[in-house]
Amino acid sequence: MCDRERGWSEVPSVKTWQLIAGAAAAGLALSVATVAAAGPWDSGQRKAERDRAASWGLTGGADHGADPGSGPLPQAAPSAPGVLVATGPGAAPGQAPAAAGGAGLAAALGPLLADPALGTARSASVVDTATGQVLFESGARNAMTPASTVKIATAAAALAALGPEHRIRTTVVPGATPGQVVLVGGGDPSLTAKRKSPAGSGGSLVALAADAAQALKAAGTATVTLGYDDSLYTGPARHPIGVNPNIAPVTALAADEGRPDDSASGPVDRSDDPARDAALAFRDLLADRGITVTGEPARTKPAAGVQPLAVTLSTPVSGLVERMLTNSDNDIAEALARQTALASGQPAGFEGAEKAVTARLAGLGLDVSGSRFADGSGLNRADRVTAGLLTGLLAKAADPRHPELKPVLTGLPVAGFTGTLRARNAGTSPAAGLLRAKTGTLSGVNSLSGTVVDSSGRLLAFAFLAGNTPGPEGAEKALDKLAAAVAATS
Repeated sequence: MCDRERGWSEVPSVKTWQLIAGAAAAGLALSVATVAAAGPWDSGQRKAERDRAASWGLTGGADHGADPGSGPLPQAAPSAPGVLVATGPGAAPGQAPAAAGGAGLAAALGPLLADPALGTARSASVVDTATGQVLFESGARNAMTPASTVKIATAAAALAALGPEHRIRTTVVPGATPGQVVLVGGGDPSLTAKRKSPAGSGGSLVALAADAAQALKAAGTATVTLGYDDSLYTGPARHPIGVNPNIAPVTALAADEGRPDDSASGPVDRSDDPARDAALAFRDLLADRGITVTGEPARTKPAAGVQPLAVTLSTPVSGLVERMLTNSDNDIAEALARQTALASGQPAGFEGAEKAVTARLAGLGLDVSGSRFADGSGLNRADRVTAGLLTGLLAKAADPRHPELKPVLTGLPVAGFTGTLRARNAGTSPAAGLLRAKTGTLSGVNSLSGTVVDSSGRLLAFAFLAGNTPGPEGAEKALDKLAAAVAATS
């Protein structure tokens, strides 16, 4: 069985939210209201954030051409605060709502953790995010292969390194030879060549071509040669997993994640050379706007010290994190890991990203002993994390002293409603609408880590890791039962 991670791009209608809220108990109604305040969702990014951050409704790329000195960039809308309401703002240790005893959780989780469907290796951790109290743990310090739950670590490191409002630039600059322009990739995983992105806001080659054509015409230039530069990243572009429909070659210049169709998430065969394909798409967009491009696009370096002719900006890092977590997007994950490396002064390859992510998490005061972040996506079986680290990350994201990390929580799929949890813990499950979690799936590896508001109003962080599992279906059901038990036990 190939390594895989499954995602869904559909979201529930408003009517579905209303029906669930009307039929649910008080605790569920509280959580559904919280989720509704953060939504509706659009492929991992809330529409309110998308409308604040995007420029799709504008012509001429007004949001995309700003130079560093020309004024403030468009700001990311703040992430929804409602997910943390249950703990109370700034709750201090010892001031959280009355907690259930650890014995209750142990009695509920112990038998479920012994399910043979969870394989021969399993670990667990449940923590009260307001107090930091460990409510339950089993092998919580044993480093295991996390699969895609490692994206929680990638998200936290990227937000710590870059900040939630940071945007990645893709530029067009003059080339080193007369009459040449160069498309320069900055590593934007949201860059699209489509007139309307299927995944919400992001960098737009369409707007970039419009701005570049306008600048060229203003300078009296109607014919150019086109180069492209994807040299920002170093090392192998191919993930160690090899050619796989779950991830494209990791390059600093790619449009639509190298996808040949209109999909925005999930597995699909990818381009072998995303950078060249992006350059070809950009050539055609220039031609549509009256600029003749002679010859074939070629890899080249831009002229030194020149000002860009045009710029397009990515979705803010907060939105990238949310989209990555909701849809378990491997391409965004690897891009964020490399952006973390660049911000940390490391080479932007797999090794540099591993060093940078490790250092950023340690800088947050987290115990990274035994951990390894061999990639940002979790496709690499060499990754290692502990259940304790995952709950520590989630608790850190819930800490009001670290508001920059909040997208780690708001990006998690909602059980029964969004992303990779849309069909899990749904319907009458006590966790439906209350639980937000990142899934992880490789052959023989299954994991689930996230947060849940329990019946007493506490926000709990949990992590369950399972190895040598006999099959994904049984393991996922067992993990869902564990998470539902955390939600129901008080």
